[in-house]
Amino acid sequence: PDHTNDVRVVGDRWSEGSHTVKTFLANNHVPYVWLDVERDQEGARLRDLAGAGPEDLPLVLVPDGETLRRPSTVAIASALGLRTRAERDLYDLCIVGGGPAGLAAAVYAASEGLSTVVVEHEAPGGQAGQSAAIENYLGFPRGLSGADLAQRAIAQAKRFGAEMVLARDVVALEPRGPVRAVRLRGIESREAIEPGGAAGRGGLDGPGVDDFTDIEARSVVLATGVSYRRLDAAGLDPLVGRGVHYGASAGQAAACTGEEVYVVGAANSAGQAALNLARFAKRVTLVVRGTSLEAGMSRYLVERIRADDRIRVLCGTQVVAAAGDGHLERLTLADRALGTTTEVDAAWLFVFIGAAPRTDWLGAEVARDGHGFVVTGHDLVSGPYAGGWALGRPPFALETSLPGVFAAGDVRFDSMKRVASAVGEGSMSVYFVHRYLATI
Repeated sequence: PDHTNDVRVVGDRWSEGSHTVKTFLANNHVPYVWLDVERDQEGARLRDLAGAGPEDLPLVLVPDGETLRRPSTVAIASALGLRTRAERDLYDLCIVGGGPAGLAAAVYAASEGLSTVVVEHEAPGGQAGQSAAIENYLGFPRGLSGADLAQRAIAQAKRFGAEMVLARDVVALEPRGPVRAVRLRGIESREAIEPGGAAGRGGLDGPGVDDFTDIEARSVVLATGVSYRRLDAAGLDPLVGRGVHYGASAGQAAACTGEEVYVVGAANSAGQAALNLARFAKRVTLVVRGTSLEAGMSRYLVERIRADDRIRVLCGTQVVAAAGDGHLERLTLADRALGTTTEVDAAWLFVFIGAAPRTDWLGAEVARDGHGFVVTGHDLVSGPYAGGWALGRPPFALETSLPGVFAAGDVRFDSMKRVASAVGEGSMSVYFVHRYLATI
């Protein structure tokens, strides 16, 4: 295929900044050519032509545009013509998060005539969008990739008139009389890309200029999903983005060709990643803290993993240390039963553990459980979280303690952590949005 019109990314293979840029482009389905300054003559030539030093990398060369030096995701999105600002002053519904729950809410809301905007900090699709194969989703007997599911949903939502605002972090939610204000932050100027930046936020930080904007809406759906928890292992944090990654996009597998890859986790996301990575890697080792895969993984995935001779499963094992000179080179594994440790060679480590809800930006008006999951509906008036509801009427199902604000998908307390259930909750939330809007 002709790649002359593709975006070109020039950088260091083991740079967190390069990883951030490539992930942002891939997750937004933007074709790009990767050029490693250490391995590719063309990469070195373009670096020298731009007069770029190590502090300027990665470079992003946009066709018929300027050369971006160490750009933020907002700068990349703007250069590519992706929407980074809302068009209206007021919407019927603002959806925070563009995963399966948020996209489903967008499709149903927009199709039913509600003015709708979706705010997503990186790219629509969420964690599900990174999955190489979702094989238990209704209506797709051969399965489909998370990216394909996300693209289809985006096309539907846009066809009905929903807006997508990308590369913006939501930092606050506040009531303003009959409307709810969602505050967004983006860094517009040239800023550093922080090594080991916050998972799920593009890893961006630094001495840029914070650009705050507000979106006002009559109702809000929180569909921010969850992030993978940080792995507690000595020496790991400095290697994040340098062979160590939280989550994995489907496109990352090719970068692991012929190398030793380790995956930590025992849920479906870890199993799907292991199968995808095994297509390219020399060998994939799935490190499981528990005593079996079956406890947290769907049976069809367990069977496929057991049948793949390129995948080794180590149960009752955990990663306790990582080391390397500039990038990951070695891991220390601990056998929990025997109390012994083993050092192994490893070029890549992908972590899929836990589920930390993305709710630290919410204020006290929105009740959450001890882990940060948003409490909704009946749980606000009965049980351990009762007392968080102030109105005379009972809360609608999926409604939070802040009237007119709903939660759907993985971010919600006591929800089922599956793609299909997130889609169902996102769709259902629109029914309750209509009922709420009829009261104001």
